[in-house]
Amino acid sequence: MSLMSSHWPLAGLRLTTPRLELRLPGPDELAALASLAAEGVHDPDVQPFTVAWTDAAPEQRARGVLQYHWRCWGEWRPENWELNLVALHDGVVVGTQGIGARDFAIRREVRTGSWLGRRHHGQGLGTEMRAAVLQLAFAGLAARHAVSGAYADNTASLGVSGKLGYRDDGIEHHVVRERVAVLRRLRLGPEQWREHRSVPVEIEGLRECLPWFGVD
Repeated sequence: MSLMSSHWPLAGLRLTTPRLELRLPGPDELAALASLAAEGVHDPDVQPFTVAWTDAAPEQRARGVLQYHWRCWGEWRPENWELNLVALHDGVVVGTQGIGARDFAIRREVRTGSWLGRRHHGQGLGTEMRAAVLQLAFAGLAARHAVSGAYADNTASLGVSGKLGYRDDGIEHHVVRERVAVLRRLRLGPEQWREHRSVPVEIEGLRECLPWFGVD
């Protein structure tokens, strides 16, 4: 175990799929992720996020990515955590996949969110990224539910959720760019996850991290 991993075991956590490796970013990988955000994450004519962070100027998007990751690291507690992993394809940072929870030891529910650099869209990488953290949630942490959500016009995200077995869990109304937007809530249980599991995922370095997730 490295010196960093002895103090911060999350640094040794690795999730691998056939094409991707997901892990906490080091300084260079976090800088690459920030640059990717500056290049663009989605079609600027639409806004898939409730917090419209991508509407900012490129340099502000990049800085916001850095600050968000630093804040999640600094505020980590077993009762309230956000794990944001970079996804690497052939050693290149292509996006980020997050998974988080509040009171996981009691509720056993996680939420997920992700984005890919725009030039990496349409390759099925989003499905592998989400499959990786679902393996972590259900097989690694014994979660009872995983929840997500996407706006009704975000067909790519909804398509990923459908392939992975999520079911509708109601709607919410939000204001995005000063207009009402309908968010479809989605929920996945372990039975549906097992039925739809098609992406092989390997997990490395989890045992040392379990107390950090609120798991005995």
